[in-house]
Amino acid sequence: MSDRLVISAQVTIPGADLSWTAVRASGPGGQNVNKVATKVELRFDLAGTRALDEDAKARLRVLASGRLDAQGRLVVSSQRTRQRERNLEDARAKLRALIERALSPPRPRRPTRPSASARERRLHEKRRHGSRKRERATSHGDAE
Repeated sequence: MSDRLVISAQVTIPGADLSWTAVRASGPGGQNVNKVATKVELRFDLAGTRALDEDAKARLRVLASGRLDAQGRLVVSSQRTRQRERNLEDARAKLRALIERALSPPRPRRPTRPSASARERRLHEKRRHGSRKRERATSHGDAE
C-alpha cells in the first residue's frame, strides 16, 4: 500500500500529510478487543497541506468541522472490522470521499420567483386569516 492518497487525476495527497495510529476499539470482539489495537485514527494535516487550494480547504473545514483536532488536522477513524489493515483502508476511503466532496464547488443558487398562482394563493390566505381575526374581534366584543 502506498503512503500517498490519490483523490483524482489532478489531486494526490502526499504521504507526509497523512499519519495514523492504532488504538483499542470498542464494541464486540471478545478478548481480542482488550488485547489488540485494531481501531485506526487517520490524521490529515489540513492546515499544512499544499495538495489542496484554499477554497477546497475552506469547504473541507466546513464539511468536517466536528472532526478537526486542536492542531487543525482532520481526524477520520474506523473500527468497522477486527483487522487493522482493513480499518486503515476504510479510514482512507472515508477521507477520500470527504476530500472529493470538498473539491467540487457548490452550484450557485439561482433565485426564483413565485408563480402567479402561488402569489394569488398567498394573498387569498392572508385575506382569510385577516377576516377570521376580524370575526374573532367582533364576536369577543359582544360577549362582554
